[in-house]
Amino acid sequence: MRRTLLIALALVAGVLAAPGGAQAQNRFWLVNDTGRVIERAFVSSSRVSDWGPDILGTGVLPPGQRVWVTPNFGDCTLDLRVTFQGGGEETRMGVNACGLSQIVIGRGGAGAGAGIGGGTGATVSPGRPVSGNPSFNFVNGTGLTIREVYVSLSTDSGWGPDRLGANVLQPGQRLSIGLPAVGVCTVDMRVVYMDGRTAERRRMETCSLSDFVWR
Repeated sequence: MRRTLLIALALVAGVLAAPGGAQAQNRFWLVNDTGRVIERAFVSSSRVSDWGPDILGTGVLPPGQRVWVTPNFGDCTLDLRVTFQGGGEETRMGVNACGLSQIVIGRGGAGAGAGIGGGTGATVSPGRPVSGNPSFNFVNGTGLTIREVYVSLSTDSGWGPDRLGANVLQPGQRLSIGLPAVGVCTVDMRVVYMDGRTAERRRMETCSLSDFVWR
């Protein structure tokens, strides 16, 4: 049985834009991509043994909707559990939320996708409609130099050109990524490090972000 470490839960209503700032990199969109109503949702640091309170409070998450989740703890690795109206549940365990922008429950799969002294609970606010400008700043949050960066809309058939050209992206530096505002908010990213290693992220939601920290 998960160990109890209760944290105060605040349900914020009427907020249409996701909170900003770099202090809570484990924030994410919780997306209901099922045909069922999510009745309860729980978010906990993977280091503790208690699920804590239902982050939806008195609300629910209908099919096709999403909410912005701000964990009340600082860990990147978290566990998520949802239960559905009429029975049934689904879990995501050991998710690195600092490297994701959304966690999708349902057909989208695991989705792109949190400290000592408090490790359960989160604040949620309503997600704005998936529309707007997917452009963002790509931030090198690793300790490695990146020599190539590719970013394309998830609906595109190819990566497109290397956005760094003849330049490199040092740790801590940022690169402005311009993308067309055509109603698509998910992007795919690929980087190549100086030693030739590559890494990818798929279906990252960026319309709600100003900075995406690559880790």
